[in-house]
Amino acid sequence: MDALLTPELLSQLSALAKVLMIDLVLAGDNAVAVGLAAAALPQEQRRKAILIGLAAAVVMRIGLALITVQLLAVVSLLLAGGFLLLWVCWKMWRELREQATHDQAEAQAELELAQSIEHGHGPSPEALGLKRKTFGAALLQIMIADLTMSLDNVLAVAGAAHDHPWIMVFGLVLSIALMGLAATFIAKLLNKHRWIAYIGLVIVLYVALHMIWDGARSVIVRTDNTQAFNSSAPQMLRISPEEEAKHWRGVRGAPDSAAPAHGLPANPQVPVG
Repeated sequence: MDALLTPELLSQLSALAKVLMIDLVLAGDNAVAVGLAAAALPQEQRRKAILIGLAAAVVMRIGLALITVQLLAVVSLLLAGGFLLLWVCWKMWRELREQATHDQAEAQAELELAQSIEHGHGPSPEALGLKRKTFGAALLQIMIADLTMSLDNVLAVAGAAHDHPWIMVFGLVLSIALMGLAATFIAKLLNKHRWIAYIGLVIVLYVALHMIWDGARSVIVRTDNTQAFNSSAPQMLRISPEEEAKHWRGVRGAPDSAAPAHGLPANPQVPVG
């Protein structure tokens, strides 16, 4: 059994667990926002607007994923992505604190209204005290909500699984499925059991900090400052030849020294522990 649990497999399982939790937590965020955006439409147009918005969200997430994978390979952008994900964490924390002070019955009523609207039912806009919108205006609002949530989700999933492409693809497909099929149910689950959302927040925070750590060290390696950094850093913080090779992996024009042969250090004059 121990032979099966290789470091690579453990890394993949860890990334998969993080991606699953991120998808679960972020899927519920979209339900109320989309439901309220569609509430300004007549009942017969609501389902159509939400389905078109969902189709647009699928395209946006695929496009964002392709762009994000390329961008995270650019020096310093992994670091920038980590700081952007910290902002997502702050937004999640603020929403959780607002929910904690929000009346439970009101929150439940909001979710039930969103679920009803999602299925093309619910009160008319006038009964909700809303001014009717054109189909195009409501669809634009739905797509903006979907785009915001897509950016958060893609960035978090890419950060959690950027070393494992197949897990990232699985996570994005799962996020689309959850958003389309179970967003309101997940929102109810998170509203009832807020501790799940807090666990998700901790995981997203960990991913953000890990991206910042990896991004900073990638900048050091790919600006050819590894030797200077290792000379001044404590031994536990030094960049090993293996880590240096990882940061150069897939980069055109990577120096030969970034791929140590037969276990020899890439910078033999610098002790790496």
